[in-house]
Amino acid sequence: MRLLFKNGFIVNVFTGEIETQNVLIEDGLIIGVGNYGESDADEVHDITGKYICPGFIDGHIHIESTMLLPAELAKICIAHGTTAIVADPHEIANVCGADGIRFMLAASENIPMTVYIMLPSCVPATSFDEAGAVLEAEDLYSFYNSHRVLGLGELMNYPGVIEENEHVMRKIRDAHVAGKIVNGHAPMLTGRDLDKYISSGINDDHECSSIDEALERLRKGQWIMIREGTAARNLESLLPLFDEPYSHRCILVTDDKHPADIMENGHIDSIIRKASALGKSVITGIQMATIQAAQCFGLKGVGAIAPGYAANILVLDSLDKLQISEVYYYGSKVSENGEALYFDNPQISNDLGESVLSSFNMPILSADCFHITPEEGKCRTIGIVPGQLITEELLYDIDFSKNNGIDTERDILKIAVVERHHNTGHMGLGFIHGIGLKKGAIASSVSHDSHNLIIIGADEEDMSIAGNRVSEIGGGNVVVSGGKIIAEMQLPVAGLMSDLSAEMVAAQNEKIRECVYELGVYPEIKPFMNMAFVSLPVIPSLKMTTLGLVDVNNQKLVPLFTD
Repeated sequence: MRLLFKNGFIVNVFTGEIETQNVLIEDGLIIGVGNYGESDADEVHDITGKYICPGFIDGHIHIESTMLLPAELAKICIAHGTTAIVADPHEIANVCGADGIRFMLAASENIPMTVYIMLPSCVPATSFDEAGAVLEAEDLYSFYNSHRVLGLGELMNYPGVIEENEHVMRKIRDAHVAGKIVNGHAPMLTGRDLDKYISSGINDDHECSSIDEALERLRKGQWIMIREGTAARNLESLLPLFDEPYSHRCILVTDDKHPADIMENGHIDSIIRKASALGKSVITGIQMATIQAAQCFGLKGVGAIAPGYAANILVLDSLDKLQISEVYYYGSKVSENGEALYFDNPQISNDLGESVLSSFNMPILSADCFHITPEEGKCRTIGIVPGQLITEELLYDIDFSKNNGIDTERDILKIAVVERHHNTGHMGLGFIHGIGLKKGAIASSVSHDSHNLIIIGADEEDMSIAGNRVSEIGGGNVVVSGGKIIAEMQLPVAGLMSDLSAEMVAAQNEKIRECVYELGVYPEIKPFMNMAFVSLPVIPSLKMTTLGLVDVNNQKLVPLFTD
């Protein structure tokens, strides 16, 4: 069947022009753009006064961080115009190994949003992590046979690249031999070290938090991914990239975004609208989110309204406001007026489904587990930076004579990261500043990238209750105050994702955040998202893992107390 869109204004992403042309579609592909009429089609869709543009591509996202299974994520993303995502399943792979990758491929098959996969490059992220699995090059290579696997995911172990670690370099070589790309992840790397990192064949970077950092990478040939997620929001810092001569080498990504934020504010469309509100071109944003994303990943036949391209099409009531009225995926309407049309969830084999459940294997915690024996000197404390994933190293004199060092008046809370995969009993323990919690505790099984149990609290008894509850429910987020569980969100799939609908997960997500804010958390903090990155030892400056405090800049464990 042939479908004709007539009388619309086409956003030409190749030239940046607005054209008045008709678009003819057959078998999911655009077969003509021009002077086509009703006699050429079986069905005609008159869109007089409306605009059409290609469907958006999120160039870097972790599905697990949305806490949704792929089909449920698709339901809310397509309503916002996203018809493809490039996902790195390193979260579930750190818990379940290669079975986690197989699960994500199966769970994203035949849904009305293409889910491309970048293979996890760092499982675990570094030697300071204790993950549920270890993936070597030989564990990954067979996955390159899938047409949806585009390459090797964000290579966070940049010291391994610079030092030419054989295990790391083999993964890069395998990707290149397979004709695939390699994603980058090297925050604050500069100069000769950055040169060596890029020379190994690293295609892009999504960790730029300053314009100078981004421009150095652009000038050295990398694509820049402008990230605007729930916790990490770099758009305003990188706004000059929307101007020439930089914009044509940039794409838009969310990286990590909670479902309530997507449903309320949007997905890639929200980044374009925000940039427009800050004075930048909507058309430039659309180019970043479509054809340039396709070019970044070497995708053919997607990302444009042109002959031979996939009929992934957005119908816009307003270009300036980016108001999306209809979404077509390979020529079939999948969303109308902000609502996804019905589609089935993929069927997962019992063996594969069971492999991602029952992911907790750890001892029961007590309040005594969180005691710290004081030593001479100042105490290294993790400092949260609002809107960023980077942290600061702060030095405090800690008074251990009351509440074992916790001081809510100075916003000094206790943090623990507990190994949950192999029952080792390992626990990193220290202090954190910048959360604002006045009482109680919060705990989660979402802690990048190894996803051990992470707990932050103003009371050690509440910390033990929160941690034990997360383990009991097989993973999730828990809030405790005064010895009572006041909110929880179950994430039984690898301790990372829910099996509920997007609407239910978003509601639970919103409720648990409201409970945390009532306990004093600062409004500019996204508590569970910020907490999730406090244990990631590849983003500066000071992080906590099951082995203790990590000085990320110098890639070494450091003691809690220092002179």
